[in-house]
Amino acid sequence: MNRNDRAITGFAMAGHGLVHTYELAVPILVTVWLVEFPVTSATLGSVVAVGYGLFGVGAVPAGLLVDRFGSRALVVGCTFGMGVSFLLLSALPGVAGIAVSLALWGVAASVYHPAGLTLISKGVEERGAAFAYHGMAGNVGIVAGPFLTALALVVADWRVAVAALAVPAFVASAVGLRVEFDETAAVGTDEAAADGGDAPETDIGSLAEFVSASRTVFTAGFLTVFALVMFNGLYYRGVLTFLPDLLSDFLAPLVGDAGGGLGPLSDGPAAREFDRSRYLYAGLLAVGIGGQYVGGRLTDAVDPERVLVVALGSLVAIALLFVPASASLPALLAVSAALGFVLFGMQPVTQATVAKYSPPEHRGLSFGYTYLAVFGFGALGASVAGVVLTYGAPPLMFVVLAGFATAGLALAASLVVRDR
Repeated sequence: MNRNDRAITGFAMAGHGLVHTYELAVPILVTVWLVEFPVTSATLGSVVAVGYGLFGVGAVPAGLLVDRFGSRALVVGCTFGMGVSFLLLSALPGVAGIAVSLALWGVAASVYHPAGLTLISKGVEERGAAFAYHGMAGNVGIVAGPFLTALALVVADWRVAVAALAVPAFVASAVGLRVEFDETAAVGTDEAAADGGDAPETDIGSLAEFVSASRTVFTAGFLTVFALVMFNGLYYRGVLTFLPDLLSDFLAPLVGDAGGGLGPLSDGPAAREFDRSRYLYAGLLAVGIGGQYVGGRLTDAVDPERVLVVALGSLVAIALLFVPASASLPALLAVSAALGFVLFGMQPVTQATVAKYSPPEHRGLSFGYTYLAVFGFGALGASVAGVVLTYGAPPLMFVVLAGFATAGLALAASLVVRDR
């Protein structure tokens, strides 16, 4: 990589890591909010779903803004906005304050993927390496979010912990304004952005052109993929939002008092916030890094639709086995690891599938709609899971999740038949 490549890659890696750090910090905070506020899982799940929903809904218009204002301005605005939202989260009172803060976070975070991927595609000559490092940074954020939040909650009140989490976003924003790079250094080389497949790139200048391009994107094949990733998003958000709280209930009879793990500090204030479930949650997300690597390699060797059939079938089995496995610590650890591996291993596979069923000239718009499906409509999974936990029980929630994966499995199988 040359100097410009390295500058852009580092800049994008910081933004990508921060987006997923904050995204996965929220489920850990949910375990605290359920105790601190007189609120049901249904209500809190709906509040969280608003922020996560805006994270996805904003991806399509963000892709259009990138072409008008450039990537640097939008990525810096994204990191600064996320920092402001977490400062507000630490200060605003009650569940209403949580709702406002997470909504602001969702709007700010929605800008990142279109802006960051466009920046790499247009500015980096060695795009393959840049996208690889970019993905790794996102994985680090996915693990760091819950892990750092859990550690901070051991030594500080949740509001102090949230305020501390805002600091890296402001640092990244300041550095992003000063770092020097050429956003369009790679334009015109090796088919530029279209070759990468992940980079939002549009020449849309009017509503009529947007509608026309959208009609071009939504072929029968892409519509099937859109529905498939939506069901995957419902499963993803539904299982991850309340999993730390569920793991806490599952682990309690298996390992005893959580505070005992602190030894001499087991009677102190830190023990009240020490919960092994949070570290198990971070651990299963870490396993997902391996899943992403394997998933990415499989897309080079096997048709992505076939990999999706196996992955979605595995998610159905994992959902149905999760509660029975909670009776044994080894079984719970095994099913948790399997969940992390398969859930995140699907990401590169779905990206390859989207690329296969979308027109190259509108690849960016196609991925904008994909993020809308996964993070926008998929955010309803948090609300659905919260309602089921409030009026039902964990076994029912996992059955509902298995239903989402089953619907996705049927769609993936139809793609295999279509391809054949």
